[in-house]
Amino acid sequence: MRLVTLALATALLLPLAAAAQDISKINGSVSVDAGQHAGDVHSVNGSVNVGDGAVVTEASTVNGSVHLGARAQASSLHTVNGAETLAQGAQVRGDTSSTNGSISLESGADVTGNVSNVNGAIRLDHAHVGGGIETTSGDINVGEASRVDGGIVINEQHGWGFGNNRPPHVVIGPHAIVRGTLDFHREVVLQVSDSAQIGPVKGATPMRFSGAQPLE
Repeated sequence: MRLVTLALATALLLPLAAAAQDISKINGSVSVDAGQHAGDVHSVNGSVNVGDGAVVTEASTVNGSVHLGARAQASSLHTVNGAETLAQGAQVRGDTSSTNGSISLESGADVTGNVSNVNGAIRLDHAHVGGGIETTSGDINVGEASRVDGGIVINEQHGWGFGNNRPPHVVIGPHAIVRGTLDFHREVVLQVSDSAQIGPVKGATPMRFSGAQPLE
């Protein structure tokens, strides 16, 4: 009886193990179908698409974008030269980072760790970041009713190769909350809704605005 039980348990575990295998590709895109489970999902010169409700460990690519579908889950997201998008209700339990690319969190998206890039806009729409936001040259828009725990850091610009020297534009939208210090190591334009809540500000003077967006 014990052998039968063990055999049955093994048979049940094998499909799960197969479903959670790593996926890697060079010069091509990778997809995880909706509702499926996978381990680390990597691509070089291709995009990574994680379908709605799917669960992966890490999703990463070089020279490509990463899309995390609605209610999908990952432990971390990483890109070099590519954008990252978290669809409605998507969750990342660790960090989300891009070297040269935008990062967008749609309604209900939640990143437990840090959201960071060097170049590219970072945008939150009714979303949450638990470990702070960090960039060097990217604009940041903490949209309406979004929340950032851990503050915001914009690093000093070093070296050459940055084609855009204009000050980053940081907008904290209506009813948004930023807990922690907003720490700016270079010139920025900081605009904060009169209904938003923010922590201490270093290196910039907030300009208050009313309405859905600041007037340009």
